[in-house]
Amino acid sequence: MGTDYSRDTIYVGGKWITPDSSAKLDVISPFTEEVFAKVPKVSRADVDTAVAAARQAFDHGPWPKMPVAERVAAIGRLRDIFAARQEDMAQAITAEMGSPITQSRTIQTTVPLMMMDEHSDLALNTVKWTELRQSPSGNALVRRQPKGVAALITPWNAPMMTVIQKLGPALMAGNTVVLKPASLAPLSAYLLAEFIDEAGFPEGVVNVITCDRGEAEYLALHPGVDKVTFTGSTGAGRHLAAKCGELLRPITLELGGKSAGIILDDADIPAAVEAMRLLSFRNSGQICTLKTRVLVSKKREAEVVEALAEMVKSMPVGDPLDEATHIGPMVSQKQRDNVEYYIDLGVKEGATLQAGGLGRPAGLNHGWFVQPTLFSGVDAESRLAQEEVFGPVLAVIAYEDEEDAIRIANNSVYGLSGSVFSQDVERAVSVADRIKTGVLEVNGSPFGFHAPFGGVKESGTGRESGWEGFEAYLELKSIGVPKDYADSIA
Repeated sequence: MGTDYSRDTIYVGGKWITPDSSAKLDVISPFTEEVFAKVPKVSRADVDTAVAAARQAFDHGPWPKMPVAERVAAIGRLRDIFAARQEDMAQAITAEMGSPITQSRTIQTTVPLMMMDEHSDLALNTVKWTELRQSPSGNALVRRQPKGVAALITPWNAPMMTVIQKLGPALMAGNTVVLKPASLAPLSAYLLAEFIDEAGFPEGVVNVITCDRGEAEYLALHPGVDKVTFTGSTGAGRHLAAKCGELLRPITLELGGKSAGIILDDADIPAAVEAMRLLSFRNSGQICTLKTRVLVSKKREAEVVEALAEMVKSMPVGDPLDEATHIGPMVSQKQRDNVEYYIDLGVKEGATLQAGGLGRPAGLNHGWFVQPTLFSGVDAESRLAQEEVFGPVLAVIAYEDEEDAIRIANNSVYGLSGSVFSQDVERAVSVADRIKTGVLEVNGSPFGFHAPFGGVKESGTGRESGWEGFEAYLELKSIGVPKDYADSIA
């Protein structure tokens, strides 16, 4: 850990300021298990200061009044600085939460750049900031205007992807923000604040603070906040949604998942199994959209299980800075203990262990590692099949026919993601249409950032990405105008 990541200040009002609180959060390396950085643990007074800065910037600053093109240009400057320092960001993410460095470079930091590009295109070419609607009942100018101050509460597993997914549309829409990253992964957010400062945003447009759950809730419910967006656990999301509901405060939630990868009988089995390397195991299994249930027909079950076992055993586990590593450590000891609990539970529930299992991977005497693990013969009603593990654990469930596969896929309290594999794309799309989930991929095909992303059921409410991702940060206003005026601007 050659880089000194520690911070004594927070980024508020366009300046690095000393917080009111002297408390610190320890940042612990998932690989060495040692504290390697400390960052401020802000108080409620610091939250008040950050919200006041964002409030001032929205109510009296230039940002919400700027033409959209100027706000997009500011994001463009941020994007260029981010790109120039992409390796710094990748290193910070790997250091703080253990993402394998190749994935930090290719997914954790490349995807945010793609998002900023596509957000910019949508803001300039797709979002209808003002439109004229004429009908026999009246003539209206429909405006889309920023909501105000947005609180962005983001998770540790994909820190920049989730931040940029929210930050881009929020800022381009004219809002100001207070960003509260996960306490387990705060370093990348502070690095982003450096980029924002260099990009020359007006004071108070973006504010970055770090705190524990109590202060995060205080932020979300603060009277100076107009909009909340949260990515994290279903339990925490449900709690925040109830509290925001009492205030009639809009909240976007992206929560847990237990997504199904359905392999139909006509699928290209080797291609489907290889796709699971990333669809089920990227970021060491710590991604909410991963396909952690693989559904396969009984007549092809043995073939698929054998191929999956070979794939799982082929993924090197180790130092996240080693470019050969596929599976890094879990983010924390608590997370490792939780994953090991579910591995033990799978054995107790009678599933067949095909690869991995309990015990530290060979040759690793430190780090919060678990072995990538594959179970077959998993009961669709079991806890292993129903509950989110959030680690490199894959459950294979056998189905009788296509109808049974759809039933099993939908037998979940979650509905975030999914995949269907078939050489008949039309058939795969037909099956995808019947899965109760927010997004799906056919044969692993990505849906991109021009499409809305989000979940149903206990996976969340609202959508991010696409032009729909801007709507969460906008208020609609209809202004009735005389017909001759409407005709003159039509």
